[in-house]
Amino acid sequence: MFQFRQALVRLRAGDTVRQIARTGLMGRDKLTALRALADQHGWLDAGVELPDDTAIAAALGPPRRAKSTVSSVEPLREVVQQWFDAGVQGRAIHAALIREHGYMGSYSAVLRMLRHMRKAAPPDVTVRLSFAPGEAAQVDFGAGPMLPHPDGRLRRTWAFVMTLCSSRHQYVEFVWDQSSATWLGCHRRAFEWFHGVPERVTVDNAKCAIVTACRHDPLVQRAYAECAEGWGFRIEACPPRDPQKKGVVENGVKYLKTNFLPTRSFRDLADLNAQVRRWVMEEAGVRVHGTTRQKPLVLFALERPLLRPLPAVTPDLGTWHRVVVHRDCHVQFERALYSVPFTLVGHTLWLRATDTTVALYEDYRHLCSHVRALRPGERRTVTDHLPPEARAFFAHDKHWCLQQARHVGARCTEFIERLLSDRIAERLRAAQGVIALGSRYGAQRLEAACARALAHGSVHYRTVKTILASNADLQPLVEATTPAAYSRARFVRSAAELFDAKGPLH
Repeated sequence: MFQFRQALVRLRAGDTVRQIARTGLMGRDKLTALRALADQHGWLDAGVELPDDTAIAAALGPPRRAKSTVSSVEPLREVVQQWFDAGVQGRAIHAALIREHGYMGSYSAVLRMLRHMRKAAPPDVTVRLSFAPGEAAQVDFGAGPMLPHPDGRLRRTWAFVMTLCSSRHQYVEFVWDQSSATWLGCHRRAFEWFHGVPERVTVDNAKCAIVTACRHDPLVQRAYAECAEGWGFRIEACPPRDPQKKGVVENGVKYLKTNFLPTRSFRDLADLNAQVRRWVMEEAGVRVHGTTRQKPLVLFALERPLLRPLPAVTPDLGTWHRVVVHRDCHVQFERALYSVPFTLVGHTLWLRATDTTVALYEDYRHLCSHVRALRPGERRTVTDHLPPEARAFFAHDKHWCLQQARHVGARCTEFIERLLSDRIAERLRAAQGVIALGSRYGAQRLEAACARALAHGSVHYRTVKTILASNADLQPLVEATTPAAYSRARFVRSAAELFDAKGPLH
């Protein structure tokens, strides 16, 4: 409306329509119509005060709309409106109209209708949040470059980004996965990087942080809850499908991807992390931020004293896992085996793993702890966790058999040593059986039975058992009565016998 008022002022000053039109204020036809309207209402008289904008607008009347034909999409407006509200793209709507409704019009007609619908839709209003120094930080993962993994394969890396909401200072670390252990470790290193802890940390609904996403009552992962308690911050989970609630770190990840990654090359993960730390301190930290209009490192110098101090003792961060006790009295974690009491076979337990230990719990009752295995397939077993019969079997090893034989006597010791030194068969059970006969017949009779069995050259469990059962050990042992033929193996012929049978050897 200011153009009409300015044109009236110039008309009252004596400028012609041609002179006003040369300034580009409005065209000559419109100026001519305005002059006629002004003469009709007497607005050009020197003694008459110019009317206000409302009166001028009322005199001009509503603007005339250009004549147009009815859109070819108009009969299908309701269908198009439903698809538009559902977020369907224009090309897809045009193809669906042709396929399902026999529409013969152009895509431009559909595009014009969508443009009108978009203008008629209520505007998407947002509010920018402000944060006090030390109040909050936001965390997110972003995809990183492909790099050679230590296992020889080319694998995707992931960028862990924590941004302080007040100063916009960042901690960035590239990792191989988004597991709970990696998530907790990145938090610890981020707090040490900032030399403090914010009051709360805003996170997305990743499984390493939130078990069940919910707008009102999200369920926090057990290990992450311990991390928050140990470091002294509160966890704020974004509502589902609403990443705008952590727009600070979202923009930080986008800035990392567009500013740092495209212009550099990396040898390995260590080189990537070394370069990104220099970039944060030498480029990202000293730029003028688009929102705060300040350098992040300058604002961080003011925010750092307001962060919560690091705990005097670094919390022992551990991940929690549900495991089942198998028939062998062991649970499996990361392909290593850890024993638990045999009475819990078939039960589901909680396993808490740190960098050095593995602890097992039944609900909140601690059962046992193990030193963490160094490699897959390794077994950590406590003998007391096994059933009584298994403990007895493992306890009665070769050393135990020899120790018990020495208590019986020299001949029994010699008999057991010969049993266990067999180079063909494993005869541990035979040795255990011979020692067990002592509890039935006594050590003295067992010693005599072993001496008789040795004299006959029959080092077998059944020989000792038969001697004791037949009371042969109670009879006097005569060494000379033993035939010499029994001193060597049966069916073996001497060299002289072979010479007599076949003549001289060739």
